[in-house]
Amino acid sequence: MFQALANPQRFMDFSRWAAPLVGIIAVILIAMGLWLTFSVPEDYQQGDTVRIMFIHVPAAYMAMFCYACLGGASFMGLVFRHSLADAAGRACAPLGAGFTFLALVTGSLWGRPMWGTWWVWDARMTSVLVLLLLYIGYMALQAAIDDEVKAARAASILALVGLINLPIIKFSVDWWNTLHQPASIFRAGGPTMPAAYLWPLALMAFGYMALFGSLWMVRVRSEVWRKRANGLALQAAG
Repeated sequence: MFQALANPQRFMDFSRWAAPLVGIIAVILIAMGLWLTFSVPEDYQQGDTVRIMFIHVPAAYMAMFCYACLGGASFMGLVFRHSLADAAGRACAPLGAGFTFLALVTGSLWGRPMWGTWWVWDARMTSVLVLLLLYIGYMALQAAIDDEVKAARAASILALVGLINLPIIKFSVDWWNTLHQPASIFRAGGPTMPAAYLWPLALMAFGYMALFGSLWMVRVRSEVWRKRANGLALQAAG
């Protein structure tokens, strides 16, 4: 399927109906997740602040997932020169940066009442901030070089180097003594979170993923149209 969608025309045909369909699924899942978010009982320690978790945790997951997608697109573009890989990477970076920014902001909103401060140089928070800087660096490098081919190669190398930050984010709470709590869902002994909290969290996570998929397809489509328009403009210029 990947080989089939690597063809620009096949991707355009597929995404023409897939992007709005996945977008509708995202809206439904997020709406259900938000409804359950405000229906769950307060936490005995965190009170209403626990509701921030249903926005923050899926955003943090998506921040890492988007960067993994960016790294995969960069690898395919740099090594195999797939025609859509560079467009996919360029389209992915702003979306990943948005999820990362949302994770940092909601984490700070949660930390103020829980920790008594908006920000601490905690290993998890610092490594996520580095992730945001990697996204910004990727986009800045793409914009700084006029030659799109050279810009894509340079940005791809940066994205691949930045992949080392993903395991640091994941295992930072295990490797260092941090304020951030350890994993409570994906752990060897199973989730420690009550089912009443797991359902809205899962709906929000799948909703975020569907939203990313829909927006990613839309942005890749815009990149394809932009390249086609540039090509036509060059032909018209002689």
